[in-house]
Amino acid sequence: MAEWQDVTATVQAAAEELLNVAGLQPGQILVVGCSTSEITGRSIGTASSLEIGQAVVAGLLAATNRAQVYLAAQCCEHLNRALVIEAGAARLYNLPVVTVVPAPKAGGSLATAAYASLHRPVVVASLLAQAHAGLDIGSTLIGMHLRPVAVPVRLAIKTIGAAPVTAARTRPPLIGGQRAVYK
Repeated sequence: MAEWQDVTATVQAAAEELLNVAGLQPGQILVVGCSTSEITGRSIGTASSLEIGQAVVAGLLAATNRAQVYLAAQCCEHLNRALVIEAGAARLYNLPVVTVVPAPKAGGSLATAAYASLHRPVVVASLLAQAHAGLDIGSTLIGMHLRPVAVPVRLAIKTIGAAPVTAARTRPPLIGGQRAVYK
């Protein structure tokens, strides 16, 4: 994993910047999708790397543990974009748990590494649009997991390896029309 230490540091920096900009509070959820293939410059789903997945998870956990935020790691399309999350978060947010263990080619390397790294991992079918912020490494499409309303966050880090990085925070919907007053 030594050759991927720069990935760990870059992921940690991106996650910390997002958590700071988004203002996540302890107990909230950061959803992350990642294509390890894209990090190496290959097409999504063609060169899954557990070693890179472990490096990414190490950076994510360093940031989320410090902020006391739950990490939700998105599985690939072969597991219908289910998510690996701590059992406590699944209970807290009343998320539907499913029975599966991610593998590099059925769930993806990020989810596989997260499952091996979390304290009490479970896989949930969906976050039910409950995530408070999201980090997408390699265009894996995490938007379905974010609360409405998603607001793009422009991070200083634009790529991790060869993979583009996209981030978002969420805010409550603004309602009321012309006469409404907002903070």
